[in-house]
Amino acid sequence: MSGLFDRLQKEIENKQSEGGITALDLADLPTALRKIMRLMLRELQLSYPQLTETIASIPKEDRLPLNELDEALEVLTHQSWLIRIGTGDKAIYKVNLRRKVGSNIAKGVWTSLDSKLKK
Repeated sequence: MSGLFDRLQKEIENKQSEGGITALDLADLPTALRKIMRLMLRELQLSYPQLTETIASIPKEDRLPLNELDEALEVLTHQSWLIRIGTGDKAIYKVNLRRKVGSNIAKGVWTSLDSKLKK
C-alpha cells in the first residue's frame, strides 16, 4: 500500500510545482471563475460537498448553477489555479499558489557593503 501512497504524494507535489497563481492574475479571470477563486482563497482547501454547500449559501442572484460550478472547477483545475485531489464527491480542491522567487537585491546590497568596508 505504501506504493500507492508514494505515487499519490508524488502526484500532489508535481501538481503543486506546476504554475499556480498570484493575486494579480485574479483580475484577468472571468467573473464566475474569479468568484470561485475568491472563495477558495479564503478557505485554501475545500471538499466538493463543502464547496457546493458554500455556493448554495450565496444569494441566488450571485450563485452559480451546479453544472456551471463543475465546469468552472474543471477549467480552474486544468489551468492549475486549483489542485484537485480525488474525483467526484470525494474530490478536494486546494489553491495552487505560486512560490515567490527569491530576491537578488539583498545579495547585491551585502556585496556592495562588504566591498566598501574592505576599502
